[in-house]
Amino acid sequence: MKLPGDISLTAAVSVWRRNMTEYGHTWMTNILPNFFDPVLYLLGMGLGLGMFVGRGVNGLSYIEFIAPGLMAASAMQGASFESTYNVFVKMNFAKLYDAYLATPAQIQDVAFGEQLWAISRGLIYGCAFFAVLLAFTAAGYRIITSPWAVLLPFAMLLTANMFALIGLTFTASIRNINYYGFYYTLWLTPLFLFSGIFFPLDNPQMAGGHAETIAWFTPLYHCVRLMRGLAQGPLDWTHGVSALWIIAVSALLAMVVPRRMRKRMVY
Repeated sequence: MKLPGDISLTAAVSVWRRNMTEYGHTWMTNILPNFFDPVLYLLGMGLGLGMFVGRGVNGLSYIEFIAPGLMAASAMQGASFESTYNVFVKMNFAKLYDAYLATPAQIQDVAFGEQLWAISRGLIYGCAFFAVLLAFTAAGYRIITSPWAVLLPFAMLLTANMFALIGLTFTASIRNINYYGFYYTLWLTPLFLFSGIFFPLDNPQMAGGHAETIAWFTPLYHCVRLMRGLAQGPLDWTHGVSALWIIAVSALLAMVVPRRMRKRMVY
């Protein structure tokens, strides 16, 4: 079956299945670091720092405020690691891509298969964190309070897809694994800190009142806003704009990734 962009779904799913099979042997050691990172932030900052904040963040306790954003970050981290380090190792050290291309699979098929697998990883981490938040909600915290929360897995899928494509674009543009230090330190970490997870961005004293405007042009901000709206409500037109922003950027990158991957393998 052919998808737009002359992608063979059969070949792409074969790449996804190969990754899933390998992950099945090591899932316990793989899931723990990425899963516990946002959980530790939830406990350490939500409960620890939250003792000093009280209910001063939009009428919510601090743990209630940061929880949906950390869920977005969890999906981002799962998709990002898979589409960066893991793809680079398979491409350059394991020479797995040479084996892929010795079959009828084309580079666009392989790239789409890796994208599907990165989305899967993002969903695994995001949904696992969602389960933790449901447990906190059952314990009395107002974290998941909106009926629209049933759409949170869809928001995780959008988040994971976008960051999978961002990671694949970067991976296809470098030849030295050390460049990932810049990607994580100068790209993902600032997004994590300044996308509205830990504090509201609409404060007029922040960046001269332009903090939210600047953040609007960054990807994680829209994921955080969408998940917070779905988890806690109320929804308004801004959440629809964020969903469209994520979809539009993903569609643009979906056209870029196969070309970058093809150029990377040829040169």
